[in-house]
Amino acid sequence: MTTLSVVIPAWNEEDGIEDVMAQVLSVAPALKEVGVDDLELIVVDDGSTDGTAELVRATPHVRLIQHAVNGGYGAALKTGFAAAEGEWIGFLDADGTYPAEYFPALYAAGKAEGADIVIGSRMAGADSEMPAVRRLGNVIFANLVSLISAQKITDSASGMRVFKQSVLEQLYPLPDGLNLTPVMTTRALHEKLRMVEVAIPYSERLGRSKLNVARDGVRFAHSITWTAMTYNPVRQLGFIGLGAIAISAIIGLVLLFMRLQGVTTLGPWGVFGLYTAAVLAVAGVSLFILGTMFNYLVSLFYEQPIRQGLFGKPILNTPLDRRFWWIGLVAIAAGVVLALVTLFLGLSGWDVSRLWFWQLVAAMISLIGLQLLIGWFIIRVLEDLSQRKVRVVSDMLGKETQ
Repeated sequence: MTTLSVVIPAWNEEDGIEDVMAQVLSVAPALKEVGVDDLELIVVDDGSTDGTAELVRATPHVRLIQHAVNGGYGAALKTGFAAAEGEWIGFLDADGTYPAEYFPALYAAGKAEGADIVIGSRMAGADSEMPAVRRLGNVIFANLVSLISAQKITDSASGMRVFKQSVLEQLYPLPDGLNLTPVMTTRALHEKLRMVEVAIPYSERLGRSKLNVARDGVRFAHSITWTAMTYNPVRQLGFIGLGAIAISAIIGLVLLFMRLQGVTTLGPWGVFGLYTAAVLAVAGVSLFILGTMFNYLVSLFYEQPIRQGLFGKPILNTPLDRRFWWIGLVAIAAGVVLALVTLFLGLSGWDVSRLWFWQLVAAMISLIGLQLLIGWFIIRVLEDLSQRKVRVVSDMLGKETQ
């Protein structure tokens, strides 16, 4: 016997809660056609000061849970999830924006495709009354999630979805605010949960929206990025670091070209460009190494294999961090050789105005090489610590079989 528990978080929604409850209860026959034997409807009243709770209490076949004070959209949903008795849990907003009649389609898609989570996507082509500003924001959030998780998603913040009750432990912790849905999506992708989307229409809400586009938009972006950082930090920090290194390299090539053309004196912009290139080079390498270190720390925390590479897989079958030692040694050697050459030329009578640029380049290359060597050493220690438990178990089994 399969039960779908539908949770509706409600805060001062007396204008639309009755219609939404009626819509959810009306899909029970359609749910039976796709294999759901029982429908449980839970409304979590999140400290409403209007007549929301009274309207819910007066509706048959609806379970009411009340918060004494307003805890937030996510807090209300989590209360409902904890109380749900179904093997599958669904939820939608209380404002009439989401079509409850699509719950059978979402559940059927989940069963047919072996999914853990099914998202009702407002951005997948169905009719939508979503304001242009919010539509743009959802496109940005979906692409941000896709970028940092290397998996495509069209609606990361949808407030209508169904999921298996058994995956809650992998999805938690979740925030108490409106940012629960993008965090759930981000965490699900990184937990390798099977997630599919079903196109749904979207209607204008009943009553005044509780979403602040600017404030909540910033919160959504921060939550998505921060959640992803707790799984695969090198993807975010690594891309930022590579971007900084690329800009530094472009500036450096321009300055090198000018130098080869005989320019020995730099103007204000040239000096600023040299400063920018130096800072970005050091910062870029530092961020890349830091991201890699964090990946090993994440591996230690979760006691799981290290997530390798910016693109979800090692480069040339070997994680890049394993090459840091020889790249660092080559860089240090190149810097020392270049410094010695400039010293020899200076002692031979060359004017310092012809040599300072190359001495600065030699210093930068040497410092970057030293960073890579130090990073390699720390990462190897972290890797050894991350494998300690496995090695202990292996050694203990070896002793038992002797």
